[in-house]
Amino acid sequence: MYERILVRYGDLTLKGKNKRFFVKQANKLVREKVKSNKVTYERNHDRLYIKLNGEDPEVVIKGLNRVSGLSSYSLIKRIDTDLDTIKEEALAILKKEIIREGIPFKVETKRADKTYPLTSPEVTKDLAKYVLRRTNGLVVDVHNPELVLNVEIRREGAYIYCHKIKGMGGYPVGMGGKGLVMMSGGIDSPVAAFQAMKQGIEVELIHFESTPLTSIESAQKVVDLAKKLSVFAPGNKIKLHMVPFEEMHQALLNNVHDSYQITIMRRMMYRIAEKYANEHKQQVIINGDSVGQVASQTLESMTVVNNVIDMPIIRPLATTDKLDIIAISKEIDCYDISIRPFEDCCTVYVPKSPITKPRENNCLGQEESFDYAPIIDHIMPKIKTIEITEDIDLDLTLGGFTVQSAL
Repeated sequence: MYERILVRYGDLTLKGKNKRFFVKQANKLVREKVKSNKVTYERNHDRLYIKLNGEDPEVVIKGLNRVSGLSSYSLIKRIDTDLDTIKEEALAILKKEIIREGIPFKVETKRADKTYPLTSPEVTKDLAKYVLRRTNGLVVDVHNPELVLNVEIRREGAYIYCHKIKGMGGYPVGMGGKGLVMMSGGIDSPVAAFQAMKQGIEVELIHFESTPLTSIESAQKVVDLAKKLSVFAPGNKIKLHMVPFEEMHQALLNNVHDSYQITIMRRMMYRIAEKYANEHKQQVIINGDSVGQVASQTLESMTVVNNVIDMPIIRPLATTDKLDIIAISKEIDCYDISIRPFEDCCTVYVPKSPITKPRENNCLGQEESFDYAPIIDHIMPKIKTIEITEDIDLDLTLGGFTVQSAL
């Protein structure tokens, strides 16, 4: 019934002189994510047409759902602009769209070709009258239609479609600079990474693993989450940096007061992350903090963590409701992985009474109880990087390997 897909760029068209760079990146991502040798592409002004050439449209839509920067897309059919032809094709399409009697319906016509002899209202009126006389399941409702027949008349032909599929929106990943995501095995950080990519930031992931203090399954969760995120990244791959944190973790447990352990642990993580980010030309650090969700995510806790680094910290989920975060986690197929019962070093040793309003001078006092700088220097060259793809076969739990030796 449909032989091509219309792709709309949305906000990219408002980018002025830089628009072409954003559109070029969006088109590059479309070609990466739509894994088909059958389809062909046609650029036309501020739109992209994907000609299916016999390809299953669901294959193409699956790929488009992984492209940031797209506003929406529609399965369409291009035909001759002759009104009789439009009527016949519209009727054929509508008969397949009607799933029950009494569907609220309207026709919307856009006449982009102003040389066309009929106005948009005239086409709409004639077309609605034609299809209503030949179908039993439609009821006109111009205010709250359930089914909309869209007709766009352009110089090269008329386009007919009934549905708009919402795209990811945002901007093409890669156009907003580079960021390093503090990646745990929980629900929030993968969603934060996804939200950052939606806004055009190309991300890499950094995870602090503490085997044997924490289970290897905790690190495996992060690998599996990275696989899910890789499908949204340029080139369908994403870098995961594994930090051997056990030495620092043990020092914190031995020297820092119980109530301050999580706060100081996070300060150490951010010192390491900033150092690594600077070495690899990352511009920001990104995390999954949501204000007030846990003791370490109060405004006071965020402030004392911010104080140890100069690099900006982006918190995409800072004011997002937990249920909304869970909904996105499910949408990107991360939720079932995130809720596996294996905890990382930020959760497995949570004290009974963690400090919720830490003070900077108290943090400095706790950090003076041990010499952490040499430990950071010892950790940095041991950080291991894995390039993660959707189909990578990497099971850290096989053979009882630690992350350090497995990578």
